[in-house]
Amino acid sequence: MDLIELLKALILGFVEGMTEFAPVSSTGHMIIVDDMWLKTKEFLGSSSANTFKIVIQLGSILAVVVVMWKRMLSLVGLYKIQGQTSKQRFHLGHVIAGIIPAGIFGVLFEDMIDEHLFSIHTVIIGLIIGAILMIIADKFGPKKPAITSLDQISYGKALKIGLVQCLSLWPGFSRSGATISGGVLLGLDHKTAADFTFIMAVPIMAGASGLSLIKHWEDINPDHFTFYVVGFISAFVFALLSIKFFLKLISRIKLTPFAIYRIVLAAVLLVVLYF
Repeated sequence: MDLIELLKALILGFVEGMTEFAPVSSTGHMIIVDDMWLKTKEFLGSSSANTFKIVIQLGSILAVVVVMWKRMLSLVGLYKIQGQTSKQRFHLGHVIAGIIPAGIFGVLFEDMIDEHLFSIHTVIIGLIIGAILMIIADKFGPKKPAITSLDQISYGKALKIGLVQCLSLWPGFSRSGATISGGVLLGLDHKTAADFTFIMAVPIMAGASGLSLIKHWEDINPDHFTFYVVGFISAFVFALLSIKFFLKLISRIKLTPFAIYRIVLAAVLLVVLYF
């Protein structure tokens, strides 16, 4: 692959890493940047290009594991978080409850999503509707959240947040935007909702990437391997930079500023497409 093509992989990795954990839709941003400017489908092919957008999310997932390694080990009892008690503990069962709904819907509708929803037009819809949900969460969520730690989340609330996460299967809606909004409406503070979102993302995104790789393995040209590696490393590095920053930011500014950004971006895209 030539230098220009590898630069495109680097750019898409940057977009993925910097937007995966902000409630603005990393998939939506990758589709926008790729379809409007980079056009990787022209040299990767449609299936391989779509798979690339999913696979480089593994770089972001690895960043979550690195940043939150103590909490990840605590899920399976290999590390004890300070202040945890046996009666009040966040563990693997909560994560499973949270990922079951999106896992089921993702498997059932994967083909439809891949074939019909990866476009700028569907992203615009997701950006706007997701922004509305985020504004509703900030406006109607409790002023004094009852749940300020992962260890206070019940199985029932984890499952309900998982149901809200299903909305993020629509490109542009945003996984973190949906789950943080759902968590806030269910009584979590913004930081705890974001922590839960990131941890749930690990098995969800790893599973989605793995299934996509298996399904589209024949569409991936060995000549494109370097392109995938560059995108993966780029996403990992930029996700590392963005995760801690976002966790501090979300506690201060909440969701509404991100919602406004989404609406402005959708409006700009509409102008570019139709005027």
